[in-house]
Amino acid sequence: MKPSFLLILLLLIAVPILLSFTKTSIEKQKYRLVKKEKEFEIRFYPPAILATTRSAVKSYRELGSSGFRKIAGYIFGNNESSAKIAMTSPVHMDINDKGSSMSFVMPSQYTLDKLPRPVDSRVELHESAAVYMAAIEFGGYANDEKIKQYADRLLEALNRNGIKTTGNPTFLGYNAPYDLIGRKNEVVIAIEWKE
Repeated sequence: MKPSFLLILLLLIAVPILLSFTKTSIEKQKYRLVKKEKEFEIRFYPPAILATTRSAVKSYRELGSSGFRKIAGYIFGNNESSAKIAMTSPVHMDINDKGSSMSFVMPSQYTLDKLPRPVDSRVELHESAAVYMAAIEFGGYANDEKIKQYADRLLEALNRNGIKTTGNPTFLGYNAPYDLIGRKNEVVIAIEWKE
């Protein structure tokens, strides 16, 4: 075998393994599983601190491009302390006709008063309310059609089960664009739920 072929083969094997180690170090938003159904899960999300940017765009691609740059700038140092803030997972995207938003969950070590203020006034810091959510998962790369398809599927399943929703479907993205395999996406929606 040629040395260049061996090098390419080694990279194809090593890069996904190395990336899997870095993925495990990314903090994920905490929630408690309340109930697991065949098509969806019911979860309880405690309050979390979010960095959010709002927009009039109405598509996944537009929001992903413009929203990500603004919030990524904040966590990469475009803040009053020039502090770097660790990336977490998932990224929240609420895409709807009344106005869309993208949010990053801040690492759990921070409180709202301990986070540096954004330099970009289009990035706001706030605490989310505790909420029960229904969630449905799908793989691969997300797009507007897939998000709508799974949102519709989730809403139909909730309706069949007599579970009332209280908000818009929100897309949760867990992977970086360079993750080619093992991609995880979810659509969640706030619900009325009593334990």
